[in-house]
Amino acid sequence: MLRARTVSLMQTPNYFWNYVPLLLHILAAVGLSSFIVLASWLIGRHRPGKVKLSTYECGMVPQGDARGRFSVRFYMVAMLFILFDVEAVFMFPWAVIYRKLPAITGSHFFGFWEMLVYIGFVLVGYFYIWKKGILEWSKDQADL
Repeated sequence: MLRARTVSLMQTPNYFWNYVPLLLHILAAVGLSSFIVLASWLIGRHRPGKVKLSTYECGMVPQGDARGRFSVRFYMVAMLFILFDVEAVFMFPWAVIYRKLPAITGSHFFGFWEMLVYIGFVLVGYFYIWKKGILEWSKDQADL
């Protein structure tokens, strides 16, 4: 009797009740983390001094200004890394279902041509940044 009632409660048309455990979990996580931070702030000692307020640089005394200018090239390389990394991530799901693609699409070569076009776009982008000289560190062009 209890089992039949439990099953009927879980399959109610009101979908809000299906998300109550998730909501409780989020509330418990936020409440517990807030309690820990508040307790640490209330219990802990607050004695700011010269050493505590100084900048920590891996145990070394900091030298110079932390707001120094960097070349745009560093940011360009970082963005290119993220771009090509994301493109590589898009290839993994395709590789996993490659053998099942004929059954899904109805064509034997659709998945192959699809990835060939995708890799073509990636190569066009790669040749563009190559011709712009982004990847050549020996030619120091300050900020491009």
